[in-house]
Amino acid sequence: MESVPAPDNPLHPTLREPVNQVDPRAKTLWRIGPLILGVPATIAAIVVAVVVPDARWAATLAAIALALLTVFYTVVVPLWRYRFHRWEVSEDAVYAQSGWFVRHRVIIPIARIQVVDTEAGPLEQLLKLGKLTVTTASSAGTIHIEGLDAELARATASDLTIRTQAFTDDAT
Repeated sequence: MESVPAPDNPLHPTLREPVNQVDPRAKTLWRIGPLILGVPATIAAIVVAVVVPDARWAATLAAIALALLTVFYTVVVPLWRYRFHRWEVSEDAVYAQSGWFVRHRVIIPIARIQVVDTEAGPLEQLLKLGKLTVTTASSAGTIHIEGLDAELARATASDLTIRTQAFTDDAT
């Protein structure tokens, strides 16, 4: 029977909750999407309710439902996501946790990293946020850490790139 490494053994990273939360500005980023979709859809339903008498009740119910969903996804979901989205770079591995109903935790050992990348879309640039992507040769071995301070994402990518160069063997 194969022994399971002890959780406190530093040579064996364990699947645990990472220590760092994403940047608090990520909550604002996560609010913008529902607002961009929800507000125009709610307005459109209100316009239909006013302009089309035959669809008044259905459009009014749709407007109420859309408004409630927009409020939920703008107020509750970003706070909930922020509570559980975490990341960490240790001496041996990169840890990430995401999800707001289903938790997804990933560990990538430093020796397995093949590509480190940063990305920032227009909204992220406006908020000075970025996304760090750490990739291995495995199709399941990619970590996306969204909502990082842009400078921290760049510095972490640079640090990981330098650290992975110490491993000269083929990590596949």
